[in-house]
Parts: sequence; structure tokens; C-alpha cells
Amino acid sequence: MSAATPVFRGYLTDVDCRWSVISGSVDDRTREERGLEPLKNDRFVINKSRYDTIDSYLSECSAPFNDIPLVYDEELLQMLLDAGIDETLGRHMAHLFIRDPVVLYGEKVDIDDEEDSDHFENIQSTNWQNMRFKPPPPNSSIGWRIEFRPTEIQLTEFENAAFVVFVVLLTRVIATFKLNFLMPISQVDANLRTAQNRDAVLRERFHFRQDLISCDSPLQAQECCGGRPCEQEGAKVALMSIDEIVNGKAGEFAGLIPLINSYLGTIEADVDTHCSIRQYLKFISLRASGRGHAVVGSALAGKLRTTARWIRDFVTQHPLYQQDSVVSSAINYDLVKLMVSGSGCIGNAVCRWPCRRATSTSPTSRTALAPRPSTRCRPRCWPTTLG
Repeated sequence: MSAATPVFRGYLTDVDCRWSVISGSVDDRTREERGLEPLKNDRFVINKSRYDTIDSYLSECSAPFNDIPLVYDEELLQMLLDAGIDETLGRHMAHLFIRDPVVLYGEKVDIDDEEDSDHFENIQSTNWQNMRFKPPPPNSSIGWRIEFRPTEIQLTEFENAAFVVFVVLLTRVIATFKLNFLMPISQVDANLRTAQNRDAVLRERFHFRQDLISCDSPLQAQECCGGRPCEQEGAKVALMSIDEIVNGKAGEFAGLIPLINSYLGTIEADVDTHCSIRQYLKFISLRASGRGHAVVGSALAGKLRTTARWIRDFVTQHPLYQQDSVVSSAINYDLVKLMVSGSGCIGNAVCRWPCRRATSTSPTSRTALAPRPSTRCRPRCWPTTLG
């Protein structure tokens, strides 16, 4: 839903996200570690770049869903087990330390590991996975944290805030309703690969668990999700569209937004807070379904476009585009100028085209951009369909 990166180094690509590109650009594995040559100088064959998806769940109850072979340092795992760490978490930590450090500062070589976590963070913070488990630093009031990392940056504060609020509320729903989203982690890998495809939010289907209720879920969660299938073994996983996952599918899946709305009915909050949250959730719902302000001249007319689709449409409809995937400096100039200026509805996320005719002032082109109809422009922080 947050896809925002279709252009790399001056070329329009067939992907919408940055993930695989960054993963490849920071892949520092040797030929031995990549399995291209027999192990001689290195210790492990490592299946992924250090910037990639997680390889295992961390809780003991999730261990049956860890269906990807995990490469780890056996000596380090044994040390963790001897110290009382459970095996599932221990394997995760021992897996992180199969990597070499990326950088090491001279003044941090000899430190007291009882008082300072820099040696740990040197490895931990350079395993750039889609989720990161972050223990609290020594002698700190900071608590235990989980980073949610795959979301791409958006053009407006409203969009960025909407994704943050959506993710945070979903964590509250899971904790409060005691829901179970676990499924084979290999399917999580497959989902992230699929999510990078062009217009995946509208065109692709993703593995997702349908039986979310656990034996500890309260009655309200059971009523929202329908039933209490906690005695089932395994997980009921189906291929679903993003619309079905987020907004629900009658008789089959409640949907994440309806679950969040059910949770919001249980908490006390002032009217302004509720109003803001509803606006954010409405935007997420529309982005997932694609419904929204009409996009004239696009193959996705009538759809609320992702930032990636908006950039792609701008490039392909630019009068200087030669249908050769090249995003020239003139096209790039006009694109960035439009983003920065916030002309008309540019920062709006739904009504993307400027309300008035915009003229290029790039050094190499004075070509006027074709006007795009827009009759419902609002302040740039609010999607037009929400007012």
C-alpha cells in the first residue's frame, strides 16, 4: 500500500518498491557465503542479503511456523542456552552473528560489555530486516521494542501519519483481542516478493491467515471475527487481495479495519482524536481497495493511486518521455518541482494532479504540462474523498 519507488538511477522500472534494490546494493556476502564456491575461508553459506526479510519468528509458540532452514552459529547458540535464553530466541540471535561487522570504531573496540551494548548493536543494527527486535540498552529506561521496517516514505505528512497510526492500532488490536496472525514464515517471504510488483496493491494476491481467534480471545473478538476455531491445528491460510485483507470479505474474513474499529469502540478518547483516527483509517481503506478520486487519463481511472503509480503516470504521460524507460533530467526536474511545490493537489494523495496548468521551467525544457482535471481540491494534508 505504501509503494513509492518505481524509478532508479534515471530509469523507470517494473517494480514499485525499493526493497529488493537496496537488498542487492548492500549484499556483502562473498562467493563462498552465497554458495557459488565451496566453503574454504568462510564459515557459512548464507541464504539472504543482510538487508532482507526475517528468517524466523521469535516466540516459542511460533516455532512450528519457522519453515525456513535457519543458518546460525552453533557455539553462540549453546552459550545463549546455557545462559537461560529459550531456543527460538537464541537461534535468532545466533543467526544475526553469522555476519561480519560493517564498520568498527577504534574507540569502541575495548569496552565493558556488561555496561555497554555497542558490540551487540554493531551486528544487530546492520542486519536490516523487515522487522527488528530491539532489546533495551543497558542502564536505560528504554523498553523492549519492535521496529516495523518495510513501509515506504510517502509524499505527505497525512499519508505517513496514516500508516503509522494503522500499524500501531493493529498492534493494540492483536494484544487486546489476543489474535493469532501466525502462518508459515516462507509465505511471509513470498508476500514481500509479491508486494514489490507493479500495482501489487490492486493486482496481486497475498497469503494471509483467516482464523485469527485464539483460545484466549475475548467474546468481542470472537463476534467480530466470527467463531472460535482455536482447537484447529495449523493455520487456515488463503490467498487474498489487499482489499480483502484490509477491508474484509463477507463470510470469510473480518478485515483489519473492521477489527480496529471494533477495538476503538472499547477505548475512551476525545472526539477530535476519534475524528483524526477515522480519517486515517478511511485513507488506508481507500488505498487498499483502490476506490477514490477519479484519475483522468490513467489505466487505473477511478483508483486511489499509490505514490509509485502516481510517479509512474507522471513520467509516462510527460511530453518528453520517449517510451524507453529513461527518466531524463528534464522529466526528473519537473517531477521534483511538482512534489516540492505542492501545486494544487500534489500533496494530497488522492487528487494528485495540479488544479492549474503547470509549466516546466527546467533548464532543458519549457514544455507546458498538460492540465489535469481536478474539481475537488482540498488542503494538502487531507485526501479529497474524506471530506
